[in-house]
Amino acid sequence: MDVDFLEKALAPPPRASLLDIPCGSGRHSVELARRGYRLTAIDLSAEFLRLAQANAADAHVQLDLRQGDMRDPGLDADVFYGAFCFGNSFPYLDRPGVTAFLAAIGRAIRPGGRLVIDTGCAAESILPTLLPQRWHRFDDIIVMSKASYIASASRLDVDYTFNQGGKIETRPSSSYVFTVAELTRMLAEAGFEVLSL
Repeated sequence: MDVDFLEKALAPPPRASLLDIPCGSGRHSVELARRGYRLTAIDLSAEFLRLAQANAADAHVQLDLRQGDMRDPGLDADVFYGAFCFGNSFPYLDRPGVTAFLAAIGRAIRPGGRLVIDTGCAAESILPTLLPQRWHRFDDIIVMSKASYIASASRLDVDYTFNQGGKIETRPSSSYVFTVAELTRMLAEAGFEVLSL
């Protein structure tokens, strides 16, 4: 379970203040709050924050929910024992965005605190197996993904085409791809020591 992993990786003391950024619907924050931690959860989407609030209310826990951009979340210094960026949101940031995000989180985490990042877009993991086109079926929805890697920008562009009952809709998506060495350098530049990959 993700939350078991987070609890082990962050190794926070009881009742520690933790940061979930971006939080989405608050799935991880709600469970960590259930376990007694104090959670601040930030997301750009007002809709996701409403879902997070509803999920927290259903679980009878409190979350400090804030709307904000992960590149500039407006956080005070040395507030959190740890932070996490899950849901593969990290690759939506280009290099300047990553630099801003890591600097903001580096200031907000207390000395000795930890940051956990979930990303499936490390170059070594995604590029060797990248297929230009794939089909998936989810119940009555057929999804076709058409991917292209833009080497000059280190960006993976994917067009997702959804077909449900003859209704077809296409949505674009972009993710930035960094090598493990690049990720390690960017973390070091922000003052983090990489403990594991």
